[in-house]
Amino acid sequence: MVEVGRAALPRPLHPGAWWLWAIALSIVASRTTNPLLLGLIIGVAALVVIARREDAPWGRAFGLYLRIGLLIVALRVAFRILLGGDSGSTVLFTLPQIPLPDWMAGVRLGGEVTAESVAAAAYDGLRLAAIVICFGAANSLANPKRLLRLLPNALYEVGASVTVAISVAPQLAESLVRVGRARRLRGGPSKGRRGLRAVLMPVLEDAIDRSVSLAAAMDARGYGRRGGETTGRRRATAVLLVGGLIAICAGMYGLLDGTAPVPFGAPSLAAGVALVAAGALLAGRRTRHTRYRPEPWRAAEWAVTGASLAVVAISVVGGLLDPAALHPSVSPLQWPALAVMPTVGVLLATLPAVLAPIPPGRAEAQAASVPLPEQASAVRS
Repeated sequence: MVEVGRAALPRPLHPGAWWLWAIALSIVASRTTNPLLLGLIIGVAALVVIARREDAPWGRAFGLYLRIGLLIVALRVAFRILLGGDSGSTVLFTLPQIPLPDWMAGVRLGGEVTAESVAAAAYDGLRLAAIVICFGAANSLANPKRLLRLLPNALYEVGASVTVAISVAPQLAESLVRVGRARRLRGGPSKGRRGLRAVLMPVLEDAIDRSVSLAAAMDARGYGRRGGETTGRRRATAVLLVGGLIAICAGMYGLLDGTAPVPFGAPSLAAGVALVAAGALLAGRRTRHTRYRPEPWRAAEWAVTGASLAVVAISVVGGLLDPAALHPSVSPLQWPALAVMPTVGVLLATLPAVLAPIPPGRAEAQAASVPLPEQASAVRS
């Protein structure tokens, strides 16, 4: 680790640093269809998660995202096989073609399936799967509740909704593992249709119980309380936010359309941003909440952020120097090549596995697994 003294003690990394790292990996994944590079990105994300995840429900949800990624690739290839593809001349097999009405011209069901079209579908599906897995890695490394505390007051309610939403997958994974283990201990079926039916009902009941407990906890803590907000302030906030969004839309239209009047360009966009900022500042005064434990941003966070920025910079430069390596040819079908600079950029993303501090739970487990000196001497004797 890069910290010494008090900061070297086991502690969770700042959730913002983990999300910056995941966003950097997802940016690299979105810029390429090279399956070798995408597989390397998935491997790097899995390595960092294994090395620095906490012993918590969200830390055990990464396997679920891997299965989702595999499902994305399978569905993308299956749809391409079913709907057909016009690219390529290497026919793998031919499916019975279903005739369609004239109003569905351009759509084909069945027919020849080429290796080029299957490879293109697999590359696109793997890119989307890698992006999902990168965000899944961030969700497995960062505590979503700690991330909620970092949001400004104006986004507190939206952040609470997003936090509850992204917490669903880890909680479902935990419930599935716990219910499946209980079924196996009782000797009940855990596979097949009967096992699925026996597992789904307890998981659904557990989800409802969690929802009721969450609602009670939020109500007890005064969630959604507006305090002494007046009607005039509420209307002024709405006018600023809605007017700012309308001005931003007009400014974007003016910038994209060269024939629009000058006020609909950059001036409208700047005015819209200013109005939205003022509305957000005014809306932030409605919700008041305190932070009991401030999140530290120390040397480890800066190191992980620097590594994330280096990953993006090196990958972008490598793509500009050799764009063909990021998008291998599928027509004609060729074996993809692994470029040096993008590979080095992705490998830099493994640095958080060393730079980030060890989470408290993993540190205690590692300390418990190391035998004491008297125990070691007794074993040797």
